[in-house]
Amino acid sequence: MADVIDGQPWIIQNAHRHYRAGVNLASLLFQALRMPEVIGRARQAPYPRLRALLRAVGDAPQEVDDERNLRFTLQGPDGPQRLRLDEIPLPATTPAPYPRPLPAEVTGTTTP
Repeated sequence: MADVIDGQPWIIQNAHRHYRAGVNLASLLFQALRMPEVIGRARQAPYPRLRALLRAVGDAPQEVDDERNLRFTLQGPDGPQRLRLDEIPLPATTPAPYPRPLPAEVTGTTTP
């Protein structure tokens, strides 16, 4: 049944928008988990990817860009980088976010 829905032209044409909306929603939730009264419990959650993201982001500021994406400003090797939550580099040992990789046309990225 999911294949019938996923294969519809409208779904395919708008997959990147739905993906972006999901990343933005996750970013808002992630921002809430970084609040001082919550972060201690969030760091103890049994989700290794969440704990890795909390370590990677720390207290970095979050802002909305011109395309209405929520981005975190992290210090990179070449200076500050404004990254979406799904673009933040994590250690290789961190579990993957999805059971199967999403195509670049959905995520809007050029790297796996």
